[in-house]
Amino acid sequence: MENIRNKSVGEIVKLDFRAADVFSSYGIDFCCGGKISLAEACVNGKCDETKVIGALDALKNQTGSAVHDFDSWNIGFLADYIQNTHHQYVSKAIPQILPLAQKVADVHGEHHSEVIRINELFQDLAEELLSHMQKEELILFPYIKELVASKSDGNCAGDSCFGTVAGPISVMEQEHENAGVILKELFRLSDGYTVPDDACNTFRVLFGKMKEFEDDLHRHIHLENNILFPKAIMLEQALQVV
Repeated sequence: MENIRNKSVGEIVKLDFRAADVFSSYGIDFCCGGKISLAEACVNGKCDETKVIGALDALKNQTGSAVHDFDSWNIGFLADYIQNTHHQYVSKAIPQILPLAQKVADVHGEHHSEVIRINELFQDLAEELLSHMQKEELILFPYIKELVASKSDGNCAGDSCFGTVAGPISVMEQEHENAGVILKELFRLSDGYTVPDDACNTFRVLFGKMKEFEDDLHRHIHLENNILFPKAIMLEQALQVV
């Protein structure tokens, strides 16, 4: 117990991706806030540390569903996976959620003022994410795959337009932090995406899709912040001394 409580939550999820569901159920941020220890995360989230650790221990006895070992993947392949899975999801989900959020704000805003702010915040989040993903797909991910190719060919790291890969990664991580702030505010305003008793079907669908969006984005950011980005920095540094 002492060992796991001192591990960072990001490291715990990296070792067993199923832990993401445990942390999500307790409201523990394992992506943007993944660098703090489990003990600290439980204190910050006002969670019962013993119960959280018990839920994590229970994962060891679960069988059936396959779990990807993302930490063992070639980072070029991981970048492609993130783009083809999470970026594609975000690109498809945003045009579905935006009109729902606008409609709910228009119809229910008078009696549920929070949905007006939810609509505004999700528009901001959507705009930021689409720009963010474009920068990753056009600049950062291709460079990461070039690093992988250089390693395979036994070459040094190639030149880039941004110096070292740590530069754009720091920008991406800051944008992840910004997205995380918006997600937390959306969660607070929606009371954890709990629909009111007088909610119509559109209201219910909106909150269901927004909860799914949040869950996917947490996993998306975790893969980048806690696995892809640190490994890309380490690989580039190794290639610079070849």
